[in-house]
Amino acid sequence: MEPRQTRAHETHDVGGAQLEQGSFRDREGRVFYRDGEVYRALTAEALAQWHLLAGKRFFGQLTEAGRLVATEELAVDSVPLPPGTEWTGVLKHERLPFVSYPYEWSFSMLKDAATLQLEVLARALEEDMSLKDATPYNVQWKGTRPVFIDVPSFIALADGDTWSGYRQFCELFLNPLLLQAYKNVSFQPWLRGSLEGLPAQEMASIFSMRDRFRPGVLLHVSLLARMLDKHADTKKDVKRELRELGFKKELIIANVKRLSKLVAGLEWKQSSSEWSEYADHNTYDEDNRSRKAEFVRTAATAKRHRLIWDLGCNTGDYSRIAAEGADFVVSMDADQLAIERLYLALRSESIGEKILPLVMNLADVSPNRGWRGRERRAIDARGTPELTLCLALIHHVVISANVPMGEFLDWLADLGTDLVIEFVTKDDPMVKKLLLNKEDQYRDYDPPSFEAELVRRFEIVRREELEGGSRILYHGKNRG
Repeated sequence: MEPRQTRAHETHDVGGAQLEQGSFRDREGRVFYRDGEVYRALTAEALAQWHLLAGKRFFGQLTEAGRLVATEELAVDSVPLPPGTEWTGVLKHERLPFVSYPYEWSFSMLKDAATLQLEVLARALEEDMSLKDATPYNVQWKGTRPVFIDVPSFIALADGDTWSGYRQFCELFLNPLLLQAYKNVSFQPWLRGSLEGLPAQEMASIFSMRDRFRPGVLLHVSLLARMLDKHADTKKDVKRELRELGFKKELIIANVKRLSKLVAGLEWKQSSSEWSEYADHNTYDEDNRSRKAEFVRTAATAKRHRLIWDLGCNTGDYSRIAAEGADFVVSMDADQLAIERLYLALRSESIGEKILPLVMNLADVSPNRGWRGRERRAIDARGTPELTLCLALIHHVVISANVPMGEFLDWLADLGTDLVIEFVTKDDPMVKKLLLNKEDQYRDYDPPSFEAELVRRFEIVRREELEGGSRILYHGKNRG
């Protein structure tokens, strides 16, 4: 069987500091940043593959359509290159707004990324090229539009070659989708726990005999698991044997078509969650809702912001307002159904390319992951916001998650961000609901204590009470 593919590598710069991630995984190219621009250094072999790729029709067509990251070749001496390898070429890539990972995506985001992966592969096969990798880490987002970013994944397809990324596609794309579609089990914790994905052998033990009759399970889970077990200790060169048997490109094309149809038919049928209906069932009347929206709009549009975060965004009403004053908005919520609905709605909105929805529990945000914690960076190491919205959120953080109020405000202040935050008092029905059947140990959860903590870290620019004083809005400037 084919070995597991190497993980996609990436780098980010944060506040001018260069963070190289996963470069040890790729011997043919390395992504690096210079003056805010994104480059990729290439070995001689990778440069030859790039020249082949650049001459293909599909590459230009997919790039023009925004499905592939815009890329151009530069003179090798035009930019200082990373040390340690004899680089013979350099590419410049379009820089995308914010890096995210598949364990932060909703079901339909992973599904759309899988569809893009298969589309790109199918177009490449038409012109006798293939992809050596099939990982969702090779996909990033312009808002709700997926973009394939790993240009060196493209390789020439020789007679008899197989699709070396098939197993990786199953483990990182298909199996997580099957798990959620058929068992209603969230894939995010599984992918966060294992950067290699969900192995077929483990999936086979999760699915019942009845599940094997569902589309995709028998062929891409059960039979694949059996084949992997059979060849686990083999000394045979399976790839060479398949080539000698006359393996045809048409077999790869047929497999890609089957997988595309399978992925297109997968659905997550969750209809409700604890907070997905909050936007329609909160305690605001129309006047207070309008006042809150205007408060957010005034803060967001006071100046042009490069990046705004909307924490606890729910279905994104205030993310849309924030986008009026930002180049880009990252919207986060722990309720993945709320994020799923936001993503699906934004796909058909003109503002959709400015807002990236992510599944994120603020009491357990994405940490550094992978080898030495450098392959996948924590959320606040990928670019920090100039303004952060925390609307109807603080009571969930303090009361539901038991995070001390001061520590949460410390985290926000350490981001260097300005802040729009809403304090919801114990008189509010939502807070009463959280405290129901729970001992009230939150004696410092009151407006005076909150304001005292807030002014230690932020200069209060504006304060406005809503709901007869049970909800208070603050716009704060970071004192750092």
